[in-house]
Amino acid sequence: MLVVPTAHHENLYSIPAEAYRAVGDLVREVAIAIRETYGCDGVSTRQHNEPAGNQDVWHLHIHVFPRFEGDNLYRSRPQPGWATFAERQIYADRPRTYFAQ
Repeated sequence: MLVVPTAHHENLYSIPAEAYRAVGDLVREVAIAIRETYGCDGVSTRQHNEPAGNQDVWHLHIHVFPRFEGDNLYRSRPQPGWATFAERQIYADRPRTYFAQ
């Protein structure tokens, strides 16, 4: 999942502290929802700043994603192609249901 502030902030350096705290609070809620609904072993977050920091989208956003024991995330290769809408929908519905409670 992505957490994105509605106001434009190019990166971590340009977002006001109060807005960043609000983003951080939401990242925490999303991480808890993922942990509760995906049955994962942990959760990781990522946020990039500037080209040397691997930023390629010029709007602050934070990736929040499930992690599983032995997933070898940083040694794996992307699978070819894209997941279908139906395949993605299953995963989108889990946290949506969690937040609807």
